[in-house]
Amino acid sequence: MTWLRKPWVGPLAFVVVAFVAFSLPPYLTGDRAAARVQSDWGPHYPFLLVHVFCASIAILTCVVQIWPWFRGRFPAWHRRVGRVYVWAGVLPAGLSGLVIGAMTPFGAVAMVSDVMLAVLWLVFTWLAWRAARTRQFRDHRKWMIRSFALTVSIISNRIWGVVGFLLLADRVPEAELPNTLAGIATWTGWVVPLLIAQWWLERKPARRRPVVEQRETVPA
Repeated sequence: MTWLRKPWVGPLAFVVVAFVAFSLPPYLTGDRAAARVQSDWGPHYPFLLVHVFCASIAILTCVVQIWPWFRGRFPAWHRRVGRVYVWAGVLPAGLSGLVIGAMTPFGAVAMVSDVMLAVLWLVFTWLAWRAARTRQFRDHRKWMIRSFALTVSIISNRIWGVVGFLLLADRVPEAELPNTLAGIATWTGWVVPLLIAQWWLERKPARRRPVVEQRETVPA
């Protein structure tokens, strides 16, 4: 089957589902004290709930959207899931992320990163949606890959946070450690995946040798 030729689909789906299963439960109770991000700004928690729930929709649906087998076999469902990704996922998650990013308790460095991430996420997704609407599918694919990179960047954000803690826990004063780790994790969390996505888009695929040449090199 075609999808078996894409070995990254299964591991990616597993990581995404496991991440959502770990991250989402504290926000299902409605208990503000259970939130992993605490802020003294009053409206922070409602915006955080919207962001977490809608970002979960976005990250789950984007895995389905980039699955080549599903996209080729069920084009109508691909379009439907794409609408869910945009309107129920990225749009509300990006707008709420813009607000909570601007009001982050983790300092100016993290604030600038969070705001830039939210803006780019919204812009890339809108450009992907517009390209699909105008049937410019090559551009749609490119913008969707960039949008996907930012969608899943929350996972690498957590990884960089752990790495930063292991490297800096004994080197940075305890009072400064949260803001320092947040500044590092927020920037590397989305910049690195976006650079990888851009490299992937700009790479030159290996050219296939002509059929005649291939036949000549086959041993007798």
